[in-house]
Amino acid sequence: MRWPFRYCPSCGEELSAAKECNPIECTRCRDRFFRPVSVGVAVVLIEEERILLGKRRDGGWCIPCGYLEWGEEVTSAAQREFHEETGLEVAITGVRRVQSNFHRPENLSVGIWLDGKRTGGELRAGDDLVEVGFFGKKELPTLAFATDEEVVRYWWR
Repeated sequence: MRWPFRYCPSCGEELSAAKECNPIECTRCRDRFFRPVSVGVAVVLIEEERILLGKRRDGGWCIPCGYLEWGEEVTSAAQREFHEETGLEVAITGVRRVQSNFHRPENLSVGIWLDGKRTGGELRAGDDLVEVGFFGKKELPTLAFATDEEVVRYWWR
């Protein structure tokens, strides 16, 4: 893992370029810094034994998702992202799964999949998605992320 900056944010000391660990400690002021991990949020919406999926611009399908913004509460972020991508409003009814995502080694993340229940809105693709639709267990498209595949397999049980 390559450290994202060259100088200590606290005192300006040059950080050792050879050190590739987390956390890194400044040799002058002894402040320690951790490379951040992003938090992804997704809402799993199942209606009439069908799950809502979105088609990404790159052609892969996924459970509608996005990232938590600084200072944002997890369930609010999930509701916001879900609405931006699908046009639907949801109430969060529970936590389905939490796990680490390693599909982008340069930007590691923790994913939180929440169960949702539709409360309003009109279904339409938006933001990062070009298509949205409900799929039954026997008609699922290929999913873009292994973590989404695990969430869907869990749903089948």
